Amino acid sequence: MSLKTLTRVAGAALIAGAVATALPAQAKKLKWDMAATYSSKLTQLGSLGKILVERLDLVSGGDIKLTYQEPGALVPALEVFDAVASGAIQSAWSTPGYWTGKNSALALFAAVPFGPRASEYYAWIKFGGGQDLLDEIYEPFGIKSQICGVIAPESSGWFRKEINSIDDLKGLKMRFFGLGAKVMEKVGVSTQLLAGADIYPALELGSIDATEFSMPAIDLKLGFYQVAKHYYFPGWHQQSTLFELMINLDEWNGMNDQQRATFETVCDANFAYGLAEGEAIQFDALKELKSKGVNIHTWSPEILATLKEKWGEVVAEEVAGNPEFAKVWASLSSFRADYAIWKDLGYLK
Repeated sequence: MSLKTLTRVAGAALIAGAVATALPAQAKKLKWDMAATYSSKLTQLGSLGKILVERLDLVSGGDIKLTYQEPGALVPALEVFDAVASGAIQSAWSTPGYWTGKNSALALFAAVPFGPRASEYYAWIKFGGGQDLLDEIYEPFGIKSQICGVIAPESSGWFRKEINSIDDLKGLKMRFFGLGAKVMEKVGVSTQLLAGADIYPALELGSIDATEFSMPAIDLKLGFYQVAKHYYFPGWHQQSTLFELMINLDEWNGMNDQQRATFETVCDANFAYGLAEGEAIQFDALKELKSKGVNIHTWSPEILATLKEKWGEVVAEEVAGNPEFAKVWASLSSFRADYAIWKDLGYLK
């Protein structure tokens, strides 16, 4: 081989090496289990998780594949937090409100009694410091939480008997979620948190006297109307409810920027999808519930005023007992006060 040819070959090799060095390494494809706290067949609560899985696959061109694992398939519904934290599973579909036993501040990232509607809530998460605070709370547990869905206002409960005064609530045993449960305890209700699949049997057997769970379209599918005929609104305890994709923090940190952006973008889209779907499916459900003999009630102003007063007591106790709750509450309250400047001018009353 001539000197000229050798020089040309060597030059080409150097260029090829430089190009290879400049190109990022091929990202490792993700093939994960995603445990869930909700059955995939449950309207919105589960179906939004299924849509998330499908769109991550499509948007990533097959490089991000999550398998939706039904509650109990890998771990019980209310044990997915520990499984993700330990790395036993890579991810889970849930809501931060289930993990108040780990840190009560997490309840403020799920649903806030007498709190914001979905648009205001998400504005705080995305632009008011909410996501940063969520990251701060989850980081010691080894979890990254991405807000990845929302549902519209819920009902505030199914009761066997009509509730005419706050005293009618005293002594009831009721399934209740999140911070709202603490309010109900203040008015004499004995509350417990049950996973979705466990509620109907408990209501049917009389282990509980009443329950709240979700929106009309979801409650209809679970058949609560067969046992309790009095259905109350508005959902003062959950004007909007946020859902999360929990990811083991080591797995999250091991991704490249494109993969993390894919998760964030698909979660943003899932949030919008869930909000639109939730608003579109409630009225038909309410019509059907009425046709099945359900009595639909609204709380009296007096009862709502009492519940709001008790909520103030709960906030004071939580702020005094948990510095992280106090920090998140201060952030959310400050944002809401500023948001009201715009809301009061921009929106019809």
